[in-house]
Parts: sequence; C-alpha cells; structure tokens
Amino acid sequence: MPTSSPADTLAEFLAGHSPFDSLTRSELTDLAATASTAEYAAGDVVVGPGVDDIDAVWVVWSGSVDLLHPDDVDGAAPLDTIEPGGLFGFSAMLVGLRTTFTATAARPSVVVRLPGPSVRPVFASTAGVTYLARTIAQSFGGRSIASPSPDGSGLSSAPGGTAAALVRRAAATVDADTSIRDAVCLMTERGSSCVVIPTTRGRYGIFTDRDLRTRVVAAGVPVDTRIGSVMTAPAAVVDADRTPAGVLLEMLELGVQHMPVVDVRGGLVGVLESADLLANSTTRSFTLRRHVEAAVSTDALIEVSAGLRPLIVDLWRTGTTAGAASGILSVVVDALVRRALELAIAASPTQLRGRDLAWLSLGSVGRREAMPSSDVDSALSWSDGLVGREEALRDLARAVHRTLDACGLPADTNNAIASSPRFARSASAWRAAASGWLDDPLGDRGIVMSSLLVDGRVVWGDPDLHSVPDAYREMAVEHPEALRLQLRDALATRARVRSVRDVLARRGTTVDLKSHAVSPIVNLARWGGMSVGVACASTPARLTAAAGNGLLSEPDSRVLVDVFERLQHLRFGHQVDCLSDGRTPTDVVALGELSPLERSMVMDAIREIASVQRRVGHVASTVGVPVPRAVRDR
Repeated sequence: MPTSSPADTLAEFLAGHSPFDSLTRSELTDLAATASTAEYAAGDVVVGPGVDDIDAVWVVWSGSVDLLHPDDVDGAAPLDTIEPGGLFGFSAMLVGLRTTFTATAARPSVVVRLPGPSVRPVFASTAGVTYLARTIAQSFGGRSIASPSPDGSGLSSAPGGTAAALVRRAAATVDADTSIRDAVCLMTERGSSCVVIPTTRGRYGIFTDRDLRTRVVAAGVPVDTRIGSVMTAPAAVVDADRTPAGVLLEMLELGVQHMPVVDVRGGLVGVLESADLLANSTTRSFTLRRHVEAAVSTDALIEVSAGLRPLIVDLWRTGTTAGAASGILSVVVDALVRRALELAIAASPTQLRGRDLAWLSLGSVGRREAMPSSDVDSALSWSDGLVGREEALRDLARAVHRTLDACGLPADTNNAIASSPRFARSASAWRAAASGWLDDPLGDRGIVMSSLLVDGRVVWGDPDLHSVPDAYREMAVEHPEALRLQLRDALATRARVRSVRDVLARRGTTVDLKSHAVSPIVNLARWGGMSVGVACASTPARLTAAAGNGLLSEPDSRVLVDVFERLQHLRFGHQVDCLSDGRTPTDVVALGELSPLERSMVMDAIREIASVQRRVGHVASTVGVPVPRAVRDR
C-alpha cells in the first residue's frame, strides 16, 4: 500500500468505520484531504517519546498497533491492540492533554493521522457522541482503575475508582525556605514534575516545571531564591475519595496540570497530573463546561444550561456509577454557579476581587453528592474590608440565584441562600457566629446552621474566607456538649419506611428515599466527621474517618457506606427515569413500581440504618459521647 493515498480512497476506507460512517461523501473527502498516512515496520513507535502529538487522532488502516504503558519494559503485554479501522488518541485530543501510552506497530502497518481541527467536529456530532457513549459503556466491563481507556489514551473512570487509587508514589516535598536550586534537584532526583510545599493551617503550595520556566528562567529569578517566593499558594487540592473524572473536570476548570490529593484530615497523599486522568466518560461534560465558561451573557448561560439534563441522562445511560455521576454533576453545577456569579459581578457597580469574596455551595452540591433533584443552597463570606456593603452583596446574590433559577437550578426552598442575611456575612462575623453555635447549640438555630455550614465548599473566591470549619476541628475536645447535641439531632431523623404524616397523606405505598433513608446516613456521617475533627468531606469519607470513634464501630461504618452507595444508585436511576419521562425528578418512589429485588434492597437498607442508629444511641446513652483517642492525642 502506498505511503500516501488519494483523498477519495481514504474517504472510502473511513466511510466503513464508526464514527465516520455517518458523514456525507463531501465531508469524508474534506476530512481525508487533511489526513496524512505513514508506513511503520514492526516495533516502530507511532506515538510516544519523541513522537508525542496531542492534537490528532490515529486510525489503523492496515496491520495492527499495540498500546503500551510508557514504563513497560520490552516484552511486556500491551494494554490494548488496535486493529484496522480502530482509533486511538481521541481522549487526549478532546481534552488537550498528552497521551499516557506508547503506540508501536505490532506488525508492518499503515496508520492514518487525522489532525484535531478537522476531526474534532466529528466527535461533536450525534454520531460522534454515540460512538463515545458506546466506547464508554465498554469501559465498564470489569477492568480495574489502572486499565487503559478504550482508546488507549489513559486511565478509565471505572466504577469504584478514586483519586487516591491513582496516586502511584509519595509526593516530593520541601519547606518554603528551600532554595529553588535544591527543590529542582529534588524534582530531578525523584523524576517528578513538581514539588509540594506545606504551608500554614494544613494548606499547601506547589511549584511545577511550568513555574520553573515562567517564574524563574523567563523572569531571571536567581536559583538561590527561596521556593516559597515563587510557588503557587494555596494550591488547589482534591479529596482522596473524589472520582478521577470529577478531578479532571476540576483541573480543566481551574486551568492546572497538577493537583495534590489530601485525606480527610488534610494530610498529603500524593499528586495527580492531568495526564493521569484522561477519562473518556466525561467528554460531554467537558463540552458543556466549556460552553458554560464561554457564555458572555446571562441569556447565553441560560441557553447553554439546557444541556444539563441531557448530560445527566447521558452519564447514567452510558454506565457511569451514581457516585461518579453525582461528582461530575456537582462540578458542572459549580461551573454554572461560578459563571453566573462572574456575570453578575461584571454587571454590578460594586467592584469585587476574588480575594474579597467567597461563594459557598452548601448541602448535597457542597458535599459533591448532587442529584438531578438537588436545589442550590449557598452562602457568602467577604473580607472585613467590604463591611458596610452588605446590601449590595446580597443584591449580587439575588442576581446570581435569578440566573440559576432560569438555568433550572432552583434555590433552596428553606431560604438557605446567599441573599438571606443569615447566610451572608463577613468572615469575622461567620467566625463569631460559629463560636456562638458551639457555645449555645440550641440558640440561634445553632445545630441547623452548623450542619449547613460544615458542608460548605468555596466554589469562587478566597478559600480562607470560609472561616466556619476551623471552629469545628476541635469540637470533640473543646465543646463536647455541642457534639452530644449534634448526635442527638442526627439520631432524631429516624430511618423508616413511612411516617405518620405519610399515612395521613395517603402515601403509604411510597417511600421517600432521601428523607427516610439517605438523610439519616448523611446526618450521622456529619456528626461522625465532627467527632474526629473532619468538617468538610463527602458522606462516605466522613463515615470512614469516624469509624472507631467510640460510638460508631468499623463494621457499622462499612455498612452505612455500602447502604449509602446502593441508595444513591437507586435514587439517581429513579430521577433519570423521571427526567426521561418529562417529569420533575423526585425522591418519592412507589414501592409497587420497584422490582422485587429493589424493594428488598430498600427495606434491608432502612433496617440496616435503623439498627446502626439504635446501636449508636444505646452506647451514647450508656457511656456518653467519648472523645476519640486520635482527637485527644492531637
């Protein structure tokens, strides 16, 4: 076969393979005209060291191509083998990241290179999305998180995968007074593209290869300068239990290539690079997020938000787990909130900077456990320099929520939103309020406000302005009575099939999955987190951290995590069915519409939760609420 081919011959070949088989003849000819072909002998590198090209997709015309992990030695089994008509490299091209594999010809082969600008529109078409959806579904065939994605371009977002599971080695760390020279030497010695610098209050700074080029070499900074003066701080970090797909979306949102991974107590687990996180299950999410970012007006943002519901359905229909789908949905909602706020700030006469203000997401979105039915709980915190401008800031929040409501993201019906004076304060006022809630949990709705604010997560602005969580890190030692009341409140929400109110309302044949089952777990997990000094975290992470705190045993913690994940799966599936039928998503499920297996699962889950609640309540009433050893020893 010749090393170059007329466009019509190549077009005919592409027409026989998905996703190109839906293109018109003229579209195929135009695409083929931009392509290049090359012959490779067995063992030749097609893509890899020295031949790394991220803005292209490769199609095997003849022969076959092996995809290998870059660290594999000669003779190692390939991650995948691409046969004629097969594609590789499209995930890297779609998200603009470097490939994490080496492609070599398994035997004499001809490979077609399709440049990114020409082939990207194919993947934005209906046929392209269908192809990606089918490929994604195949990625959930039982491979481990370390398996390649179907196009061989990186790690797949397999069920159960976490950010921590992708960390392969300890991070290179130095203190802030280390010289740039010594830090770079350590990076070279460890084969790392960054160093992490612990700073104050459990935060971190980071210095990367890119910082070396732009902040040191290009700026002419002496290499004897302390690393603390050129690092990025505070570095954006990610919780260890986040899904890889959600982490990659956040990295793209922030425009960073490295993300330190931390455990529930803020300890450094390692660092993930964007190249580690190529996840083709989020392609549609990337597209929607980029459209959100590009929206130049509130009308444009509202129009773009119409893609949110199809995204939710698409995630579920293509096999994404409930935990991963909730995480991705939370990230996209964050993007909508952030853009709505930026547009409101641009239209406001009040000049604001990121360090002056922090917008917090509360509730399920704050915990990154969003469901299609989730509303938007929010809070505002601002620097003391903005005191006296409270009404203007609340007007800003009202404008944001008007936009979000038009985007299909309604505000919390209980008015837990940033336009309410109770949820909009200066950082020092929040700090004083938190102290008051701990001293007098029954006054000023202290228990309720504590529960809302410890779930808070900053999605725009300065993270240091969210001053509430710090007050709760020593709650078990300094405020044991407040912790006891928090537990009593958590146990007051009993897991049950139905309540007296349900019977009176003739809802005896239904169950509210959130109120009757999920909320009791969330509340118990929140108390458990507080008992061991963990404020902001997901429900499973809080339960895991609290295991063995003196009241919640490790077996009970594992039971609750398992039940929570199964209930979230049922909730997400039910709500997607509602969306598909044109109904408003809800947590109320008719028992008669569930399969026998699903009914049994729901009943068993509620019994398991109720049993744990009884055991925890019995121990608490017998021995009191102990201070966990890990907290006492700090």
